[in-house]
Amino acid sequence: MARDTRRAIRTLAVLGAAALVAAACVMPPRSPGLSGAPALPGGAGPGVPQKQAPGTRPAQALVVASGKTIRERFLAPDGFERVPADDASFAHYLRALPLKAHGTEVKYFDGSVKANRGVYEAVVDIDVGMRDLQQCADAVMRLRAEYLFGLGRYDEIHFNFASGFRADYTRWAEGYRVVVAGNVARWVKSAQPSRSYSDFRKYLDIVFSYANTVSLAAEMQSVAASSMAVGDVFVDQGHALIVVDMSQSTTSGKKLFMIAQSYMPAQDIQVLCNPGRPDLSPWYELDFGDTLRTPEWTFTAGDLHRLR
Repeated sequence: MARDTRRAIRTLAVLGAAALVAAACVMPPRSPGLSGAPALPGGAGPGVPQKQAPGTRPAQALVVASGKTIRERFLAPDGFERVPADDASFAHYLRALPLKAHGTEVKYFDGSVKANRGVYEAVVDIDVGMRDLQQCADAVMRLRAEYLFGLGRYDEIHFNFASGFRADYTRWAEGYRVVVAGNVARWVKSAQPSRSYSDFRKYLDIVFSYANTVSLAAEMQSVAASSMAVGDVFVDQGHALIVVDMSQSTTSGKKLFMIAQSYMPAQDIQVLCNPGRPDLSPWYELDFGDTLRTPEWTFTAGDLHRLR
């Protein structure tokens, strides 16, 4: 079955449920800080959601609307500082990702607007392409590849197809192209050598066409949530998202993290809100227990992986 067909079937299967989960991001504010129950307006009993206009902020506002990067747009909560990151590190790259103007809506690859506005806090300013390719695992691979390409670390850019075929960017840059027949892929020399950015993007589109969450997970190693680092990935057989920032309490050592994703169909990469803690959003507490609930997917602590 072609990948586009498989993607379409999976999209139809989950979009209905995702719309219901996404609504959880529009919740009553909690009191500031890292503890406390949701505020319940008069007459409202526990578990009764209260309406809150999209884009409004609870008491502890952590968004700087004029910020142009993840670091500039989102403040660390009071008493927290961002974890250190070397200037040449993947963590620094992710933290410096450019963002579209505050309030920008996520768009699909075809230009239409994502209906679930309440699932994200910001939109990353990076193209999604013209085809339904750059979905969840693809966005993780895109960010990693862009980081390595920008540093000229071409030998480190490689991803495996679902079939197990290893697609090295250096081979692509030498003018080789991937020919796929059934479940068998091979390299064929058919182009001029090039390391232009446009040819690099074509390489990524081929990777997105034949890799998926399962193949991505197989290339990574599992890590304990307590050892999380910026750049780690939550991935299971159905979805993947990436940790784009972390902060730590200056007194208790408690850690927070921030996550970003693409989804189905292919869409802008987005920094997710925290539906369980709108006062803390977009930060999540590292001690989330066995289950991490994000606006459109639920992971377990065992789903955290690190790129080798």
